[in-house]
Amino acid sequence: KEHGDKVPEEDKKAIENAVEELKKIKDTGSKEEIQAKLESLNQASHKLAEEMYKEAQQTQQQAPPEQEAAPADDSSAKPADDEDVVDADFEEVK
Repeated sequence: KEHGDKVPEEDKKAIENAVEELKKIKDTGSKEEIQAKLESLNQASHKLAEEMYKEAQQTQQQAPPEQEAAPADDSSAKPADDEDVVDADFEEVK
């Protein structure tokens, strides 16, 4: 339903009909009947999948490429505020 506006009305109706037929036989139908209705639904929804795929490709092509972060320069690195850093004088005892 979310992407129903991306396909012609006749394709949308075919998909909806295939879904309804599958719902009707899901509990009472044989395995073969269910597989046949499922295949029918797959064929009907193929055009919708194509349109969704095209839209995804167009969106991906229109998106600006992500910029890579510049490597950090260690000479300008500052310690984090939450670190316990103590600056003290010391004397080495031998």
